[in-house]
Amino acid sequence: MNNKIPNFVKTNQFGLLILVIVFICIFSFSTDGFTSRFNIYALSRVVALDIMIGLAMMVVILTGGLNLSLGALGVSAAMFGGWCMESMGIPISITIILVLAFGSFLGWINGFVTVRTGVHSFIVTLATMSIYFGFMTLLTEAEAFRKLPEVFTDFGSLKLFNKYISPLLIISVLTCFVLYYIFKYTDIGRKLIAAGANPDAAELSGISVDRMFIYCHMLSGFLAALAGIMLTARIGAAIPSMAGHLGFDWLLPAFLAPVLGGTLLSGGKVTVFGTMLGAILVTLINNGLYLIDVGEFWVRFFLGIILLGAVLLDRAREYFTVKNSIVS
Repeated sequence: MNNKIPNFVKTNQFGLLILVIVFICIFSFSTDGFTSRFNIYALSRVVALDIMIGLAMMVVILTGGLNLSLGALGVSAAMFGGWCMESMGIPISITIILVLAFGSFLGWINGFVTVRTGVHSFIVTLATMSIYFGFMTLLTEAEAFRKLPEVFTDFGSLKLFNKYISPLLIISVLTCFVLYYIFKYTDIGRKLIAAGANPDAAELSGISVDRMFIYCHMLSGFLAALAGIMLTARIGAAIPSMAGHLGFDWLLPAFLAPVLGGTLLSGGKVTVFGTMLGAILVTLINNGLYLIDVGEFWVRFFLGIILLGAVLLDRAREYFTVKNSIVS
């Protein structure tokens, strides 16, 4: 009887999809503006960023680590992009390439220091979070770049599909498909997963685990920089505080999305579309609670409960994964 159940129904992603549908129904009936065109468009702009930063954290969690410098890295890259466009007059296309390369370089620093020192990435990125943010603030003198090209800022406020969807969401979804293809069908993707799952066995099989870990941090920096570009386009300016002090505003959704999605904190497993659904769920709950007007304190309270539940779920998931591997 159990064999007749489709495999997708047994996955964590299916459970998340059900939760997303349930919360959509709850907030649709409990608030008047949840399904309005304005709110759906606003949701698409927010969830686009949450998906991207969730993916940026996911690729580091794959190694069994964390990237606390995610927000500071993304904002630093965004400020670099604002400086390129406003102060230097560099074309948008070249600026985007430079920003993504800059983000990858900052990610490389995180990865290089982590593998060379043997210090956990939690500590390394906690340090680089302050370094990146402080250095960026020093160079820019905490001044915002507001005179960006209109083509760039107009893209961030563009409305598609009868003015319901932001193009930023399309970028995030396409990024999910690209990452899924990399991890599922490419040799480098399989090596990254193998290095995260069992570093010793991967090393014995000829995989340079240190190199794979650095690649994961570089990919995280790339995605964080892309998120910074998207946020800059969304608000129409590059502002030092646009992700909160030291980029703290990004950390909670960045952590929640992959863990809710099924990515193991111990490493070795990624769920790209699970991360996307996790980001959608967190954004829905956040938006719905604000519309109900429960207050900032209760929103933070519920998100904290979800975070604790996500960690407990991760531990249970890890336990049953190990148990099943032993039994089989």
